[in-house]
Amino acid sequence: MAKDLQVTTNKVNDNQTQLTVKVPVEQIQNQVESRIRKVAKTAKIDGFRKGKVPVSHIRAQYGAGIQQEVINDVIRDTVFEAIKAEDVRAVGMPNIDDVKLEDEFLVYQATVEIFPEIEVVGLDEIEVERHTATINDEDVDTMIENLRKQRQEFVEKEGASAEGDQVTFDFEGTVDGEKFEGGAAEDFKLVLGSGQMIPGFEDGIIGMSADEDKTIDVTFPEDYQAEHLAGKEAQFKINVKKVEEAKLPEIDDDFLELFGVTEGGVEQLKEDVRKNMLREIKNAARAQIKKATFDALLEKNQFDIPSAMVDQEVERQRDLMLQRFAQQFGGNPNSIDKDMLPRELFEEQAINTARLGVMVSRLIEANNLEVDQDRVEAFIKETAENYEDPQEVIDYYTNDAQQRANIESVVLEDQVIDFLLEKAKVTEKEVDYQELLASQQQGLI
Repeated sequence: MAKDLQVTTNKVNDNQTQLTVKVPVEQIQNQVESRIRKVAKTAKIDGFRKGKVPVSHIRAQYGAGIQQEVINDVIRDTVFEAIKAEDVRAVGMPNIDDVKLEDEFLVYQATVEIFPEIEVVGLDEIEVERHTATINDEDVDTMIENLRKQRQEFVEKEGASAEGDQVTFDFEGTVDGEKFEGGAAEDFKLVLGSGQMIPGFEDGIIGMSADEDKTIDVTFPEDYQAEHLAGKEAQFKINVKKVEEAKLPEIDDDFLELFGVTEGGVEQLKEDVRKNMLREIKNAARAQIKKATFDALLEKNQFDIPSAMVDQEVERQRDLMLQRFAQQFGGNPNSIDKDMLPRELFEEQAINTARLGVMVSRLIEANNLEVDQDRVEAFIKETAENYEDPQEVIDYYTNDAQQRANIESVVLEDQVIDFLLEKAKVTEKEVDYQELLASQQQGLI
C-alpha cells in the first residue's frame, strides 16, 4: 500500500461497503508543484518566452486546475489499492464522493458493491427429478428418416395439394376491405403443415391445385405482434401457381457418404447415428439435472444481488442473443440495435444467474471443492470425439491455458451438482428421446 495511506471500512449493508481513504496532503502538494514546474517549461503565454514563464505565474493562473487534476489522479491510483488492502470483494466500479482536502490529508469516501456473503441453506430439503431416456431401434430409424427429410427435394405434382407439399402462390390480404402492409406477396413458397403462417391460412390452401384461385377467411391471433391486426378478421385472395411433393433421397452410397459412411452400409450408419444420439442424451440429461438442481436451490435461497452483477449478466445475455441472431440470420451482431432487446427481457434470468454464481462460489469455498483433473481429461476426450481429428482437439484444449480453464470451470460446476445431488432427494423419470432433448433446448439462456 502507498506510503502513509490510511483506510477504514464500514459495511453499509449486505451488498455495500464504504471505505474512507486518507492520503497525506504532502503527496498532493509534491505532485502539484512538479506539474506546475513542468507546465512552466513548455507553456506559451503572451509576454513571456517559451520556458521562461515564472512558476508563480503558472501557479496563480493554473494552480487550481492542476490541483484538481492531481486529486483525481490520486483517487484513481489509490482507490483500488485501498480496496485490495482491506480485502474487500468488490463488484463493479466504486462510487467516489465527499472528497475533502484538509490540512493534513486528502480524504474521500469510496462506496463499493460487494460480493454477497451468504450461507447456502436448504441443501437437505432439495427435491430433484432426474430424467433418463433410452434409444431403441425405432428411435434410430426415425432419426435416419429425419436425415432424409433434411435433404429432401420437391418435384412438381398433378392434382390437389396435401400436407407436406410445397405450394408456390400469390396472395393478397385485406382487413375490412383495406389492404395492409405485409399482406401481399408473389411466388411465395410454403410447405403445408409447417405452421409458418397464422392459424387457418395453411388449412385454407390444402386441397388447392395449380392455376386455382380462392379467397380464404382467417383471424389474426389476439397476441399477434402487429397490434393493429391482432384479433382482426382478414380475407386472403390466393392464386396457386405450382404444387410440389417431397421426394426423399434413397439410402444409397451417395447418401451414406454424406455422413462419412464408406464401409458397412446402412448398419454402419445406424451404429453411427445411435452413438451420436447416445451422446446427445448424455449431454441433455446433464443439462436437465443441472437446471432442475439449480432451480431447486434457487427456491431455497433468495437474497439481494448487487446491481453491478445484474448489469453485467444482463449485458452478457443480451450479447449472446445478438450473436445467435447474427448466426441465424447473418450479419454482424454489433450492427444490431441493442435497444431492440430491452433490459426487462433479461433481468429476471440475470438475477437468478447471478444468485447461482454466488451460491456456486460459496459452495466451492465452504466445501473445499477442487477441480478433478481426471474428469477434465475425460471431458476433453469426449468433446474431441465429435471432430474429424480428435487428437488435434485434445492438443488444443491441453495446450491453450485459457481454453483448458474454461473446461475446468464447466467440470467444477458439474462437481458442485454432484455434491448437491448427494444431499438432495432424487427421483427418476423415464422420458422419450425427443422430450429429453426438448427440455435441454428450453433450458438455454
